[in-house]
Amino acid sequence: MSETLPAKQARAQAIQAALATAYPDATCELAFSNPFELLVATILSAQCTDARVNAVTPALFARFPDAASLASAEAAELEALIHSTGFYRNKARTLLSLAATLVARHGGQVPPSMAELTSLPGVGRKTANVVLGTAFSLATGIVVDTHVARLAARLGLSSGTTAEAIERDLMELFPQDAWIALGHRLIAHGRRVCTARRPGCGRCPLAPLCPRLGVESPPLPGEERCARVQ
Repeated sequence: MSETLPAKQARAQAIQAALATAYPDATCELAFSNPFELLVATILSAQCTDARVNAVTPALFARFPDAASLASAEAAELEALIHSTGFYRNKARTLLSLAATLVARHGGQVPPSMAELTSLPGVGRKTANVVLGTAFSLATGIVVDTHVARLAARLGLSSGTTAEAIERDLMELFPQDAWIALGHRLIAHGRRVCTARRPGCGRCPLAPLCPRLGVESPPLPGEERCARVQ
């Protein structure tokens, strides 16, 4: 028998409480001091660890501290600074275009709205949600990265096959004032316990609430698919 919406909402509430207990201080692990730095760091984090991005950004922001200076950067110098984050040529092109657009349209400032952010080069809903929630404390949505997508499938919270569909399902189940912290806590849990290759069901605080019943098992339908959602 499929789970009814009220039952799923009640389970989601219990999941939210368990995550809050397990990860009370979970937050974005990218180092930043202003919205511009967080936006750039989030773009660099694609296909790269936060730790690697944090190793690169101090020198990057010392050289290019704002959108105006970044917009005037030489591509070769920028590529050299971000080389170790991977896909550095594409990322450099995106950052140069992003910075130029910020200067031309927004006076060099990062706009605090979903519509304006997602109109910028290289910025989708996931990146916009990171910036809006972490830099501006605006709960306009839920960050859906590969960890959140994987957990949403494993926990039976969403059968969506795109980040947008998964986000809609999660927004229906969780209250808006929990969205920002929820994203951070799901990511922390996905990194530390419910990992892609070997979920630690035996030490998982969500095991009693999980359709997997706390037992190691083959991937549920949609897990591998959802793991590729960006």
